[in-house]
Amino acid sequence: MLLEVSGITAAYGSVQVIENVSLSVGEGAAVGILGANGAGKTTTLRAISGTVRVPSGTITFKGQDIRGKRPEEVAALGISHVPEGRGTLPNLTVEENLRVGAYLRKDRSGIETDIAFILELFPNLKRRFTSNGSALSGGEQQMMAIGRAFLAKPTLLVLDEPSLGLAPSTAKDVYAAISRLRLETGIAMLVVEQNANLAFSVVDTAVVLETGRSVLSGSTAELRGNDEIRRAYLGG
Repeated sequence: MLLEVSGITAAYGSVQVIENVSLSVGEGAAVGILGANGAGKTTTLRAISGTVRVPSGTITFKGQDIRGKRPEEVAALGISHVPEGRGTLPNLTVEENLRVGAYLRKDRSGIETDIAFILELFPNLKRRFTSNGSALSGGEQQMMAIGRAFLAKPTLLVLDEPSLGLAPSTAKDVYAAISRLRLETGIAMLVVEQNANLAFSVVDTAVVLETGRSVLSGSTAELRGNDEIRRAYLGG
């Protein structure tokens, strides 16, 4: 198993946000995390990426214990996190934003190949290549954030609400590109998303969080067939 999370807890100050959350991601797999606002989805991703303290439970990546590691250490091991809010560097161009993702890499030709792939995947970024990040639309900033994370050459891409704040048509385009990214590169993904229909276009399995706990998991087909899940997350 590429990533295994077992029974983790995390809090902000005295407020416990997640308790006994467990999930796993296999090599090349795509797993979704579903849940209402405040369910602990983003905190779970932050726990994995090392940006929030995890006092109990285990997090292993490629067989190595990463609980308690600093974010830069986790990133160096092969986990790239696309945060909610996108993390755009507004005064840098699209090209510069993308290259920031590759700052640990030494393979120059590989970097150029990957930039060309991202520009082909997201044609808007090719057109805006020399524009500052601040000049991009929300959708373009999300595309750039995904591209920047991919430039780190991760084994696991962690995506926090890729559709947040995007028009429905733009969100569909972003998810179509995410799906193609997975299919063409074999990269594993962990996707937090409130729009389950979009998430299910990419992921194979999903975990449902409620009030900071993982309460249900299964394949997308199983979850689509669950009446409660369908009513809560699939608009039916």
